[in-house]
Amino acid sequence: MLHFKKLRFLFVLLSAALVVSCKDKEVAPTVETADSTTATNYKAVNSWIYEIMNDAYFWYKDMPAEASLDATVSPFDYFEKLVYKRETVDRFSAVTDNIDALQNEFNGVSKVFGISYSLSFIDSGKSNIGIFLNYVVKGSPAETAGLKRGDIIVKVNGTQLTADNYATLLGGSETVTLTLGELSGTTISATSNTVSITKAEVSEDPVLFSSIITKSAQGKKIGYLVYTQFVPGTDADESKYDNELRQVFATFKSAGINELVLDLRFNPGGYISSAETLASLIGKNVSSTKTFYTEQWNDKYIAYWQKTQGANALTYNFLNEANNIGGSLSRVFVLTSNGTASASELVINGLKPYMSVITIGEHTAGKNLFGSLISDDQDRWKWGVYMMLGQTANANGESNYGTVAGMTPDYIVEDATVPYKPFGDENETLLRKALDVMGIPAPISGRVAASKTVETFKNQLRDNLQVRRNLMIKTTALKPLNQ
Repeated sequence: MLHFKKLRFLFVLLSAALVVSCKDKEVAPTVETADSTTATNYKAVNSWIYEIMNDAYFWYKDMPAEASLDATVSPFDYFEKLVYKRETVDRFSAVTDNIDALQNEFNGVSKVFGISYSLSFIDSGKSNIGIFLNYVVKGSPAETAGLKRGDIIVKVNGTQLTADNYATLLGGSETVTLTLGELSGTTISATSNTVSITKAEVSEDPVLFSSIITKSAQGKKIGYLVYTQFVPGTDADESKYDNELRQVFATFKSAGINELVLDLRFNPGGYISSAETLASLIGKNVSSTKTFYTEQWNDKYIAYWQKTQGANALTYNFLNEANNIGGSLSRVFVLTSNGTASASELVINGLKPYMSVITIGEHTAGKNLFGSLISDDQDRWKWGVYMMLGQTANANGESNYGTVAGMTPDYIVEDATVPYKPFGDENETLLRKALDVMGIPAPISGRVAASKTVETFKNQLRDNLQVRRNLMIKTTALKPLNQ
């Protein structure tokens, strides 16, 4: 029996829910225990987990028989027995004992310093490590303290970061004192500059940066957008960030841009509604009559949706966006990394049938699956399940990137030259490659700037060693259901 009406689906297409870099091993979600569930009632929780998985999980037919499982073990351990081919196929499903905290995380709300960074070795012996800031969250304690993209941190609470101590120094503290470093020649060393920051709850604005680069000699007006997560808005204003996106594209359209660089290298995904908005602002000759993507569920749900919603129930079209700039574009450049995931990959794949999509950077996370965060309808506990429900494809039926290799970029460029240059700088590593492809020469001053190539140790971390989850969230049930 289908249990859609009793499950609280918050439809999610999470990319690497457990990891964002193929260089790092997948790690379980880190959340505080929110209830007093013990081994005495694990049985009830595990029975609930099995019930919902057996109903809607994409690979429910491959699950072991419930009678063969030990229902008294921790739900974390029990859940792993149900996951289909964890290492290679379902790398994303997860269970949590604090669904409220996880939902806040999905909504871009968390208690953070507000830094995104990579850890890289700064000495030939691969002992000392530097923190290299990818970006700083708008309105965060880190921004208030004056930290910015390109800053290098070499000490935490006065101690040099090393391969042996970085986890201890970066993990767990609510307040830290950071010592900034600088590049002199080929050496990165500590300065006398320190910054103290304390965590605070922040709702992250995903529209991080935008600019227009005018190159009259080449007949180019280039729109550049850094977008860090697909989140439509806040509790107070549900469309705040989507409307901010629309305003950026209104500015692009008014300026008459004829090239677009979409920087998704730090974007792990988010709400499908925002993916639809972004793609609909970009796509060439798209409208509400053109297919953006389609879904495939398990056999029970395919039959259910088609019976209740019709033959096209699993087809989702673009939106009619007044500030669409596709009419002036023949292509779009997308900057990627191992952390580019889910909703980001959906936008890339969904645009390909309508225009040339040129990707620059590193392999993406590789998730064509969509899932849902499900809570207990009886509110018996705070346990929740993030479960893969199916997979997506574009208008041409293409969905071949759902592997550990992800999408292979058209131009492979490693983002390993430090200090990282500001967003919009014409010599910033990935943007520079896009400009090269457009035939735009580099400014003379950039050719002699001091830089160093570092070996990345950990990539795309947030605050205390947290790897940001990759999301693609769908808040309504198909078109929608009347329940």
